[in-house]
Amino acid sequence: MSENVKCRGEVDDFLVYLADIKRYSPHTIDNYRRDLKTLELHFRSKGMQDWNSLKATEVRHYVASAHGKGLAGRSIARQLSALRSFFNYRLKHELSRHNPARDIRAPKDAKALPVTLDPEEISRLLDQDADSPLMLRDLAMFELFYSSGLRLAELTGLDTDHIDLREGMLRVTGKGRKTRDLPIGTKAREALKRWYEVRGQWLQGEEKAVFLSQRGKRLSPRTIQDRLKKLAASSGLMRNCHPHMLRHSFASHMLESSCDLRAVQELLGHADISTTQIYTHLDFQHLASVYENAHPRARKKPGDENDQD
Repeated sequence: MSENVKCRGEVDDFLVYLADIKRYSPHTIDNYRRDLKTLELHFRSKGMQDWNSLKATEVRHYVASAHGKGLAGRSIARQLSALRSFFNYRLKHELSRHNPARDIRAPKDAKALPVTLDPEEISRLLDQDADSPLMLRDLAMFELFYSSGLRLAELTGLDTDHIDLREGMLRVTGKGRKTRDLPIGTKAREALKRWYEVRGQWLQGEEKAVFLSQRGKRLSPRTIQDRLKKLAASSGLMRNCHPHMLRHSFASHMLESSCDLRAVQELLGHADISTTQIYTHLDFQHLASVYENAHPRARKKPGDENDQD
């Protein structure tokens, strides 16, 4: 039996184990099969005789090479996970004495910048006529979302006793069951007052949720997502709007206006300021765009793109 056939047989045995003993889904098993085949082909091309000859240094070299060729960190992490699981299986069945992927981690991908709406788009979204209780509710809901930079779970969990319209404040419970007090903007307060005037039409029993369905129940996150898409469509926004985009927009606009990172961190309820710092990249992008469009020595002239050194 050739070493190549032997390797394939060992991988096949592992995949059978995942299916019959671990009860993994066919989709997951296909991912393991594909990743282990990719790794096997690579390591064989580098001289691997069998799986027991694979060393940690060779796995590290593969990670560096794959990352250098542009493979995403998430994809490399998945491959390493498959390799670790395969060698854990081999250790359990006394087929190997070490796991060459045990302490190796994939490089982290750069964080994608949050997608936001600009102030003009926010105005188009929220400055719509409210001609029904449904529209009054939706406008109040998303005004508050943007006004206070809420998370979706914080919005769905709001009860009427969490809001003090007279003081213009609300209290939310965020991640880690931590509470924070937040201001409510003028437009959001006005929208909430209009919603409260008709909320009783849908109220059933003693439901405390601020935002009700037409059946008098607390709104689900999915319903809120759907209502925002409908509101965006009715405003003519050609964007795939989702609730967290309003939170991102709040953070970006607050930071752009105040430049107070600590204050924005407190408003968002971030435990670590490094989480908030991603919005500084958005602010820098905006400033860079203004600079390129305004500075006489930064603007490109026609034909500049064709200039050669």
